[in-house]
Amino acid sequence: MGIDLWRDRNAAEVNVSDSEAAVSLNSIDEAESWLELRKLVTACTKCALHQNRKQTVFGVGDTSADWMVIGEAPGAEEDRKGEPFVGRAGKLLNAMLLAIGLQRDQVFIANILKCRPPENRDPRAEEVDSCQSYLDRQIDLIQPRIILAVGKIAAQNLLKVDTPIGRMRGQVYEYPGSNIPVVVTYHPAYLLRSPKEKRKSWQDLQMAVQIYKER
Repeated sequence: MGIDLWRDRNAAEVNVSDSEAAVSLNSIDEAESWLELRKLVTACTKCALHQNRKQTVFGVGDTSADWMVIGEAPGAEEDRKGEPFVGRAGKLLNAMLLAIGLQRDQVFIANILKCRPPENRDPRAEEVDSCQSYLDRQIDLIQPRIILAVGKIAAQNLLKVDTPIGRMRGQVYEYPGSNIPVVVTYHPAYLLRSPKEKRKSWQDLQMAVQIYKER
């Protein structure tokens, strides 16, 4: 079952850069858009979270990826390194992706929030609203064929619902204002605490693969 239900493995991490912008005018424009967006995020002071961050966590991966993974918010390790999903949860996410034939650098990974909430508390509504335009723009630039929302907080804020994650699983949603399918599954950090739930996440991943193949 899915690489022994996700043994930890290392995967290369690719940062967004302007080196992608050498082929055509469109690619140049797109690279400039990514650079401008990164600058906006780095300098953002829209909410109080900027006061205590070490750095913003913009996102990593392939800017033309078919798959986009969206989590909740940076934790302490992500805040230090400036990358989403590092540490044990990041290794498990890498293994989950490998189980469906994807390397970390073949997807784009981002969060609802670009700054870490104090003590890893849940994001507040005004913080999500402040970051919304950044995530919307990332999705608009990438135009993924499918989004995997990992964790209750990410899924609820992404889809603007308050449905429990147990009821969101097994359903196909669409990112608001688009026809991009969204599949919801458990956060890797939760799976580390509750490994028996990995089987359910494996079902979610299989469903996501099927939806992706049908598009």
